[in-house]
Amino acid sequence: MAQRTSARLSASALALSAADAVQAAPAGDLAGDATSPTALAKLERAIGDLNALRVEPLLRRGVAAIRDEDPKTASDLALNALNLDPRSGLAWYVLAVAREKAGDFASSLKAYESALALMPDESEVANDLGRLAFRMGMKEVAEQLFRRYLASHPDSYGAMSNLACAVRDLHRPEEAIEILRAAIMGCPGDPTLWNTLGTVVSEQSDFANAVTFFTEALRLDPSFAHAMYNRGNARLECGETEAALADCEAAMLIARSPDSRLMMQLARSTLKIVQGRIGEGWEDYEARLDPLFANSTLFLVDRPRWAPDADLEGKSLLVMGEQGLGDEVLFANLLPDVLEALGPRGRLAIAVEPRLVDLFQRSFPDAEVFPHATYRQNGRNFRVAPAVGDLGRFDLWTPLASLLRRFRSRLEDFPDRQGFLTADPARVAHWRRTLAAAPAGRKVGLLWKSMKLDTARTRYYSPFQLWAPVLKTPGVTFVNVQYGDCSAEIAWAARELGVEVWTPPGIDLKQDLDELAALTCALDLSIGFANATSNIAAACGAPSWFISAPGAWTRVGTDRMPWYPQARVFTPRRLGQWEPTMAEIAAALTET
Repeated sequence: MAQRTSARLSASALALSAADAVQAAPAGDLAGDATSPTALAKLERAIGDLNALRVEPLLRRGVAAIRDEDPKTASDLALNALNLDPRSGLAWYVLAVAREKAGDFASSLKAYESALALMPDESEVANDLGRLAFRMGMKEVAEQLFRRYLASHPDSYGAMSNLACAVRDLHRPEEAIEILRAAIMGCPGDPTLWNTLGTVVSEQSDFANAVTFFTEALRLDPSFAHAMYNRGNARLECGETEAALADCEAAMLIARSPDSRLMMQLARSTLKIVQGRIGEGWEDYEARLDPLFANSTLFLVDRPRWAPDADLEGKSLLVMGEQGLGDEVLFANLLPDVLEALGPRGRLAIAVEPRLVDLFQRSFPDAEVFPHATYRQNGRNFRVAPAVGDLGRFDLWTPLASLLRRFRSRLEDFPDRQGFLTADPARVAHWRRTLAAAPAGRKVGLLWKSMKLDTARTRYYSPFQLWAPVLKTPGVTFVNVQYGDCSAEIAWAARELGVEVWTPPGIDLKQDLDELAALTCALDLSIGFANATSNIAAACGAPSWFISAPGAWTRVGTDRMPWYPQARVFTPRRLGQWEPTMAEIAAALTET
């Protein structure tokens, strides 16, 4: 069993994607922390049973180092023990716990696998390995390991909670609720179960009940940092921003791990930006770059890092794009200001997602534009820009979003500039001719989903069927500018509504982003949720309507999108209340 599990883990590791946008996610709070006092005491007892006297003192000191928050010393002691006895399952286990504590998840994963292979009857290792697999995004593997642990510990309510977290993230919320219902009936006083239940219903947009469940978890354990943080997230979605911020800051004071505190700091950045405290929010947003944050991207640029008070005039600056594709486009709003600050003697180089290079080079002809690349190693994301060449020619470098602290710290800093990216005029003319051959009516681009739809993000997008009032607007020809496989939705609109969603010929909507920019500029209007395409259209100055979530930070505390002055924004009163919003869009489309 251990060998089969290891093979699946290795395959899953290879399938991990490159860096995704950093965001503060709900904390499911997996049970069974390998560094908790109870777990460490149990590990010490197991070490005390060792007959190998040479490794026993080393492992005892290793556990003490973990308890003292010194994972490096613990790792060194475990490695020394393994040099003496490479088949010591407990030494591998101590090494696994120490590397997990240090944030080195890839090494920890391998050490847990070795421990499980050497101690196949020690099911606690399976539970810890399942937790780590879960943290690394291997949800299917985590589910198998949690079920393995439950087979020998059927009354472990913590393992039931862990299993529910995995099942939840595998898009089976009803099954997760049933697992939790049975667990809560058996142990209603377990705060972790209530917290996990709150995360499941949150992702179904039932935030009122989520607040109730998180509050019950906190009644049972007032020091439960993740429940406090999760309740703050739910309160934000309910429109209670002050209460949400209070919960987030209280959670930061009691969170145990640096990773958790940094995750909560990112959430606080969102809350402050939503409240209009923009400059403070960008300062908190720097948490995304901290190496102690497990989801951070590490930039391999060996040059001095730019600081907000640095004088840029006459300097050479390398800017590295970051987060998701849509974020790179959004944050490019400030690049004209950067060029102005550098002045005629300064030089700007920009490293962006490869598909954006042509569009950015045309938009910023005075800058050099290169592709960046991202790879994953030892459980961490790394970003490089090898095409830039000699880094020594730059005085400074910075991640793109860090520039917001200087150039967009107040609402007044957002310029009334209709567009900051430039589509190819010849291709815009081409698409106008092509659209003239489409069915008669105003040509309106349609966007309804993101390709990155994990469990947490799904609630921010309406089901396609609820677009029916918009799609039935007379005098409009809807043009598909949604990347990905849209055949099912387009067929549904034709079958159920008698509406043709026209697909433009000869363009790959996911890969040909320069061509896509020209197409959106040829349209009369684009309507949809925020994704890469909608950001490109708005950044090019094209008429754009966004559907925004109630607590979206991109509105920076306003009812509009200051990044795109020409854009109109439609926001539901509560997340998930899509029907009134779609009716409002349909009415507005009829009137224009």
